[in-house]
Amino acid sequence: MASRFLIKSRLSQRISNTRYAFTQTQAVRSLSSFAHEYEPPRNSYNHSRQDGFPLEAPILSNYKLQDSEQVTSAKNLNKKLVQQLHERIAIVQKGGGTSAVQKHKARNKMTARERIDTLIDFGSPFLELSTLAGMYSWSDDEFKSDEMNWPCAGIVTGIGEVAGRKCMIVANDATVKGGTYHALTVKKHLRAQEIAMENKLPCIYIVDSGGAYLPRQSEVFPDKDHFGRIFYNQANMSAQGIPQIALVAGSCTAGGAYVPAMSDETVMVAGNATVFLGGPPLVKAATGEVVTAEELGGAEVHCTTSGVSDYYVEDEIEGIATVRNIIATLNLDEKSKDERDYEEPLFSPEELGSIIPTDPKQPFDVRMIIARILDGSRFQEYKAKYGTTIVTGFGELYGKKVGIIANNGILFSESSLKASNFVQLCCQRGTPIIFLQNITGFMVGKRSENNGLAKHGQAMVRAVATANVPKLTMIIGGSYGAGNYGMCGRAYSPRFLYMWPNAKISVMGGEQASSVLSTIQRDNLERMGETWTEEQEQEFKKPILEKYSHESSAYFSSARLWDDGIINPADSRRVLGMSLEVAMRSGCEPNETQFGVFRM
Repeated sequence: MASRFLIKSRLSQRISNTRYAFTQTQAVRSLSSFAHEYEPPRNSYNHSRQDGFPLEAPILSNYKLQDSEQVTSAKNLNKKLVQQLHERIAIVQKGGGTSAVQKHKARNKMTARERIDTLIDFGSPFLELSTLAGMYSWSDDEFKSDEMNWPCAGIVTGIGEVAGRKCMIVANDATVKGGTYHALTVKKHLRAQEIAMENKLPCIYIVDSGGAYLPRQSEVFPDKDHFGRIFYNQANMSAQGIPQIALVAGSCTAGGAYVPAMSDETVMVAGNATVFLGGPPLVKAATGEVVTAEELGGAEVHCTTSGVSDYYVEDEIEGIATVRNIIATLNLDEKSKDERDYEEPLFSPEELGSIIPTDPKQPFDVRMIIARILDGSRFQEYKAKYGTTIVTGFGELYGKKVGIIANNGILFSESSLKASNFVQLCCQRGTPIIFLQNITGFMVGKRSENNGLAKHGQAMVRAVATANVPKLTMIIGGSYGAGNYGMCGRAYSPRFLYMWPNAKISVMGGEQASSVLSTIQRDNLERMGETWTEEQEQEFKKPILEKYSHESSAYFSSARLWDDGIINPADSRRVLGMSLEVAMRSGCEPNETQFGVFRM
């Protein structure tokens, strides 16, 4: 008992030390602001190390960033994009707004981010996921209206260290529509559970929710990937030995009551926490019984009578201390704690934002990116002179072996086969793969098709789809059409997928789409004997170009959870490093097949 209140006292002290003066570089930890704190355990670097990947791999020493007008332009554009990213993150981190937060705190409640910041180990990073989900999900005008304003999709999710163990944390933001669930809230919650299942992360649910958002109930019930899937996942994760812990800090109504009820251990905060399938208004309407929320499903009821809750706590600080104690008792094998030697890259990752040209049509050597991500800028390139529009090879990231597949132009048959072959090598060796996407698609035309592009392209798509090693994807430029598939887009289940602010994602570029549609329109008019002037064609193309420009932006993607977040390019090495550490928790064994690696 003494130790329990000692922890509570320490947590209270953290709050008194202005932990909650939220700024972009303090308590609100997000992909773009706090991932930089990631620093894995390490020994001093030893050049004579003999185990694992040979440290004599070639160094990408010729990829120094040269001063030029192009570099200056790229740097200035990146600075502008990163500033815009920080501004948008700052907006959603305010939750439901000043008034909603004040009302929330008047009930003696902490905000979702304050709860997370108090829960995780002091000074440790919190990798927030899908921070911009729900922002600008519709048109800008609609977003400004109260009905469409759903910052962070009303739920904060991410990976943090609790009592020395990496955990998936899911916290309802009750300042946003009372913490209720609409379609994107459910999608974000399910994505967090998917990551937890794949990477065997204990789940901590900080519950403060009014259940489904009734005005849009058809969007959250009753399909396979709707609200009910949350509880299905909880049951299956618990069966797989993945701990499910709930801290009820506010309302937990209707179907949402199953979150604490289906958790392995549940903590309830006296005075604020309530759990019931039917609230007082529904009870009165159905039975005529008049009952208060506390009498119906308060902490006292569920800790002494129903047994739904296991721990009764006086306030949130004690509740968080109790959750930390629960995590400490899990007896988990924390594989990520192994110490490894690693070098810093030869070139600073801070330069990553100065590499991508302002004109997306202008080529650049993707090895410039690789040299600023891998340990020591060391890269054992595979088939360097073959299929040169894709770069493949082996390196290390924070001491862990990785395979790299990076676009360096359009995909041809040769580059597709090269990538397929490399994926097989990684699977045979049990090596995780990092995909660096900047792809317009596969080469089209008579010659390419006659040479079997579809056959060779499907080989790459098939290899990526069936690869049994962890896959991490980062979109650093374009992600178009079938190129997205071959480079492990969202549909190919990468453990994590991130985007840079400059990234574009679409079935094809706006110019190509407008040209295709205008050609069809011109042909139709000519068949009817009508003419079409150049001016009319440009007017026809204009709304198509505008639509594709809007819908291909990184923010349009992130708002719909097509990715796990937009990151500052300078944070790429650290974000990928933490993601890789999490992905390796589930192990990465060599592929056991009855055939070897097929040569091309």
